[in-house]
This record gives sequence, structure tokens and C-alpha cells, in this order.
Amino acid sequence: MKKILITGANSYIGTSFEKYIHENYPKDYYIDTLDMLDPKWKEYDFSKYDTVFHVAGIAHKKETSENKDLYYKVNRDLAIETANIAKQSGVQQFIFMSSMSVYGLDYSDELINLETRLNPKTNYGKSKLEAENQIIELANDKFIVSVLRPPMVYGDNSPGNLTKLFDAVRKFHVFPTIKNDRSSISIDILSKEIRKIIEAKQTKIYLPQNDRYMCTYEIVKEQMKMEGVKVYYTSIFNPIIKFLIGKFEIITKCFGDLKYEK
Repeated sequence: MKKILITGANSYIGTSFEKYIHENYPKDYYIDTLDMLDPKWKEYDFSKYDTVFHVAGIAHKKETSENKDLYYKVNRDLAIETANIAKQSGVQQFIFMSSMSVYGLDYSDELINLETRLNPKTNYGKSKLEAENQIIELANDKFIVSVLRPPMVYGDNSPGNLTKLFDAVRKFHVFPTIKNDRSSISIDILSKEIRKIIEAKQTKIYLPQNDRYMCTYEIVKEQMKMEGVKVYYTSIFNPIIKFLIGKFEIITKCFGDLKYEK
């Protein structure tokens, strides 16, 4: 039985992964969760675990000049310190939850891969990339570092932008029929990928995504149909929306193309 420590309590990805393992592989893995808000976390015994899955971080929070330093304190410094303690404790593998934000793109006509330039624009993306760089330097034959850069993660009760979009559609009952392609990953697929990464034990950067790209219009239509919410779908706004892609952040994130290479 492999022993896994999830560092970061109450995160959507961490709790979803733990639930997935308990429901599907209860005899193969043992999981504990460590609350990183407790200052005594540094006294915790990491040595009994095979893998540390680090999900603690700040996301889905409006960036301001006041909270800028917090991103680096939590997303970078805390992650690096946790990785160092894991290595010193003899943990075999450290999995770091990074983000597609390290590329600094809201939309792109080009497919993104591991050769794509890293140019984060936000404190969230910058702090994640700086953490990646320093944690990967810790890797050796006895300490595996696996980095995940997932695109938008969605699922029931997810805290991300798709949930906010669904809420807006339920309120206004109107949505454009514009077609686009974006990489995304359901929490179920992501949980499966994390388990595969634990089994593979490779120092590697992963770009997980669903088999199919997501079209915002289609996923909204599917969700509203499932909920029985009546929505008027129209093409009248499509020319305006296409013109505004790249000019307004919320429009760009909803309707611009942003895809990992298959």
C-alpha cells in the first residue's frame, strides 16, 4: 500500500483526489491530509510517506497590490519549503500542482506544448513558475519531482470560472452561439491522471487535459439542458465578441481559443 500525504487541507483538487482514491482504490493507497495553515505543520513527520502531493495555494482570488506578496509567500515559498522538508525526510516523490497560467496566455492561435515560451502575467502565474523552477532543481534519483500544469479544472461545486459562467447564464438566460476551442480537464479525469503520475514516478512536467477541447457555448448548452434551465441562444452578438477577444479579459477567457497540443 502506497502512502500519500496531501499538503493543503480543503482544496478542491486535493479533496476530490482523496475521494476518488477512497472510492476506487481503498486497498492500494493510504492518504493523509496536512493543514498548512497550522504553524506546527513543519513538525509533522513526512518520513512515513511515499508521495507528497502539494496542493496548498492561493487561486481564484482577485489580485491587488495589497495581496501581491501573499501569492509568493504561499504559492512559491511554502511550496519550496514543503518540497525541501519532503526530500530531507526521505519522501520518494513530490507532486506540485502548478497551472497553465505559467504561459501567461488568455488566448492563442498556436497550440501550447512544453516548448512554448513561459511568460506569466499575473502574480499567480509568476509565483507558480518560480516555485516550479526551484522545486525541479531538487530532483535526483531518490527524489522524483512531478509538476502538473492543468488547464481549467471543472466539476461539481468547482470554484473556477466555469461555475461563475453557469451562474451568470442561469441569471440572464441568454448566451451567444460563438464556437471556440479551449483545453480543460474534469476533476474526475484529473484525479485519474494524478494516480497515473504517482504510479509512473517520473521527474517530468505534465500537461493534462480532456481528450476533447471544450467549446464554451456547447458546454453551457449541455449544462443548462441537464438542469432544465431555459436559455435563448443567439448569434447576434458573435461579431462583437470576436472583435473583443484579446481586448477584454472576461470575453477573452470565455470565448478565445487556448489549447494544449494533443
